[in-house]
Amino acid sequence: MAALILWILTLTSTAVNQPSLQTARLLLRPFCLQDVEDLVRLAGDRHVAATTLRIPHPYREQDAVDFISSCQPDFEQGLGARFAITVRDELCGAVGLQVERAHNHAELGYWIGVPQWGRGYATEAAAAVIRYGFDTLDLHRIHASVLAGNPASARVLLKVGMRLEGRLRGHVRKWEKFYDLECYGILRSDCTRTEPSCLVC
Repeated sequence: MAALILWILTLTSTAVNQPSLQTARLLLRPFCLQDVEDLVRLAGDRHVAATTLRIPHPYREQDAVDFISSCQPDFEQGLGARFAITVRDELCGAVGLQVERAHNHAELGYWIGVPQWGRGYATEAAAAVIRYGFDTLDLHRIHASVLAGNPASARVLLKVGMRLEGRLRGHVRKWEKFYDLECYGILRSDCTRTEPSCLVC
């Protein structure tokens, strides 16, 4: 990973604290309550909510507080790791893994605030978190899904080495409209191959 140098920065000596991840341009760190205002502003943009299943719209201050308050307990229980994507200390999005230990896999999710679209931050952050999932969390598989008609998000998943595994027709409803769901996945064993186009391998 010449273009993506990844290392883990522990925040304190306490073992249960979620780490931060550093990439070439980004710092992926745990969320804190100081992020509430920026989180409401960025996640509250209808264009962001329209591309996700779990971000409500409108996105209120209490939504941000509830989300941030759940991050550390979920990490401590092994349910997942959610990172604030920051550029020069400025919040620009989020990325994370929702873990199912019974199957040793996780779902990848991410979003980038509209002012930072088109700069490759989602791809860089997703690649770092996938590597963290395999190397540190010892996951067997990581998967993700996108609403059909969201080619930008699909390109992110392909760039980080995921494969399109199927399409679930009319599977989800967003704002009273049904959408097909495109399903992508990557196995840890996939990362043993050498593919210059894959940012994780």
